Amino acid sequence: MNAGNAADEADISTNANDPIGIILEVSGAGSQIAVDLQRLNECMQDSDPSVAQAGQVGSQIKIKVGSNWLLANVRNQKQDRRNAGTIIADIDFLGEGQEEKLTGRVYGFRRGVTHYPVPGAMIYPCTTADLKQIYASDGRPNIQIGRVYPTKDIRAGLYIDAMLGKHFALLGSTGTGKSTSAALILHKICEAAPDGHIVMIDPHGEYSAAFRQNGLILDASNLQMPYWLMNFEEHCEILLTSNGNERQTDADILARCLLAARSKSRLAASLGKITVDSPIPYLLSDLSNEIQTQMGKLDKATSSAPFMRIKTKLEELKADPRYQFMFSGMLVSDTMADFIAKVFRMPSDGKPISIIDVSGVPSDITATVVAVLSRLVFDFAIWGREEKPRPILLVCEEAHRYVPSEAKADGSAVGTILSRIAKEGRKYGISLGLITQRPSDLAEGVLSQCGTIISMRLNNDRDQAFVKAAMPEGARGFLDSIPALRNRECIICGEGVAIPIRVSFDNLDEAKRPASEDPSFVDLWNASGGEEEAVHRTVQRWRAQAG
Repeated sequence: MNAGNAADEADISTNANDPIGIILEVSGAGSQIAVDLQRLNECMQDSDPSVAQAGQVGSQIKIKVGSNWLLANVRNQKQDRRNAGTIIADIDFLGEGQEEKLTGRVYGFRRGVTHYPVPGAMIYPCTTADLKQIYASDGRPNIQIGRVYPTKDIRAGLYIDAMLGKHFALLGSTGTGKSTSAALILHKICEAAPDGHIVMIDPHGEYSAAFRQNGLILDASNLQMPYWLMNFEEHCEILLTSNGNERQTDADILARCLLAARSKSRLAASLGKITVDSPIPYLLSDLSNEIQTQMGKLDKATSSAPFMRIKTKLEELKADPRYQFMFSGMLVSDTMADFIAKVFRMPSDGKPISIIDVSGVPSDITATVVAVLSRLVFDFAIWGREEKPRPILLVCEEAHRYVPSEAKADGSAVGTILSRIAKEGRKYGISLGLITQRPSDLAEGVLSQCGTIISMRLNNDRDQAFVKAAMPEGARGFLDSIPALRNRECIICGEGVAIPIRVSFDNLDEAKRPASEDPSFVDLWNASGGEEEAVHRTVQRWRAQAG
């Protein structure tokens, strides 16, 4: 050890070994403490960044209880009115560890509190060495995504099984680096599990660029999702245009005709009994003919309008080239096993993630396409219970569009199935990853089902309050710093981490980043030339959007 390091060690040990305050009162989850302002100022000069932060909001402190150390997080601070040299702060207990006899450091850290301190107990700063022990992996499989704030060298890890086993949510306002962070986490999971099964719904086509090397990119040009995979509810969403009482009449007609069309299949004959939801191929022309036949049987008094409404909508879908990825006559053969194997990456062939880019899907059926894909994940897991378990991670970007809060809910199929996956998915080995910039617009029950919450900066008060309500008690001090986070920084709490942590994400290679960078207006507006040709090419693509 050179002289400089020795001096540092001496400096650290003095500040770290001297108390900075005492416990005033104790309650179950947290306590109130008094901190000596002069000691705080001394610690601020310390070369160890963890000691320098001691006693500040969001920092960690330790309290001696018998032969153990109790760790706590500082939630807030205020000046003591009676004594100008004292600061009063509230703390939340995080967990406890044993004391290393020679050095006094913490080791064997675990969550929860068995022995509480008594008023008057001394409080000490946490050192980087202590935090290394606390944040050190306990041997479970984990991915390293960045470094723990305020330290310079402690790596932040996420326990994969705990994070995926109980769902996770990644939240953050636009422009905070949310897409890049999502790509980083997914890349790390893919590296850790190259034979995994990850399906990502990408509404803006951002992630194709990030996963070209290790993922399968599916969009409207090559998805080829057969229309007959839809269940009855999803057929209704696409084919019925009416509302109120009329919709019920139309639904009854569609149910009869759809069951008749499905029954004509040779596959249906071999199965015996089928339902209107059975994923059995049928010809669109059979459905159309069945509607025509039923309409022909009507007596004079019954209106043919409901039949005509469904038939007209069906003809529109068949004729519109934008819907060819789903309603093509070429998709009538029984490709269900191949489609599922392709989308769920079974086998993965070194590409464990499939990116479903729905940006090119007509907006009126986007939600239904997402509903079909999500339901296939769920149904596959239920009917595959006899097989060796093959967990699937379903990641949903812009989640608030698909599982909206009760005020904005429209009873759509996608909201129903994603809520069901959130509640029941983990029993069947399905993990749900929700990414959103508006957590307050998400269905409340869905966010509360997420065991790990990764929150980047949130600028909106409603969003901040919503996330605080969903977070565990001990993370309160961290949550108060959400509006103050820098870009590509986050607070992580829940199952995926040992204790709540603030993390600076690692940088991601250019080739692995999503195409979500904000354009520079000044640069782009100063580069002219080729505009006319670009306009012509754009108009051509616009008109030929069938492709």
